[in-house]
Amino acid sequence: GMSVRKTITTKAAGAAASAAAPVAAPLVGRQLLDRAVEGFPGFPGAREVARKHLERKRDVDAAVRSVTDLHVRLAGAQGFVTNLGGLAMLPLTLPANITGLALLHARQVAAIAHLRGHDLDSPRVRAAVLVAVLGRNGVEEAISRRLLPGSPYEILGGTGPLPEGFLDKVSRLVLPPLTQHVTGKRAALVVTRRIPVIGGGVGGAIDALTLHGVGRFAAEEFPVRMLVEIDAPPTAEP
Repeated sequence: GMSVRKTITTKAAGAAASAAAPVAAPLVGRQLLDRAVEGFPGFPGAREVARKHLERKRDVDAAVRSVTDLHVRLAGAQGFVTNLGGLAMLPLTLPANITGLALLHARQVAAIAHLRGHDLDSPRVRAAVLVAVLGRNGVEEAISRRLLPGSPYEILGGTGPLPEGFLDKVSRLVLPPLTQHVTGKRAALVVTRRIPVIGGGVGGAIDALTLHGVGRFAAEEFPVRMLVEIDAPPTAEP
């Protein structure tokens, strides 16, 4: 029946995408992080997003929540993720909707890390950002399968240089689940098409839900390292 066929197509699409992903993954992972941290026309980088939210909220934790709310909203907005993926102009092309979703995930986590005082130029912080994109369940599963040495928090806390090729290894872990999430979601759309959904449709709702979970996870995994300065108005001398 329908559901069996859906499962088979999803599996086939996911498997094809996963087979293609490992080859390109290391480069794509680094490029996605660069784009998410530095931004590009039409997509402000993580530091800029963090600064805007901190200026508005004047409180780090409130800014962290507000960054997640923004990314959840963007993921649910009709057509936003796909358009964003097209704008990114990555030299190695993933499907636009996967690129867009990956960029939202990476920028959300990077902005939270920056708000908590972590240096986004540090390879260790970047690796932890990419690992956090897997979300809590993804990270726990990767650790249990010995594919990751630890959680984002543990990676942050480590000392010395990261093992050779670590970021590339993490990229290989992160891209297939994102790809499967998107291909699986498309198959799910076929089944749930008759249900009216607000906003970006079922796909957008699923994306928004994942971003919300990853945002909460990142908020726990990146503890406050130092307080980020905001330009406070100088206090008048008494």
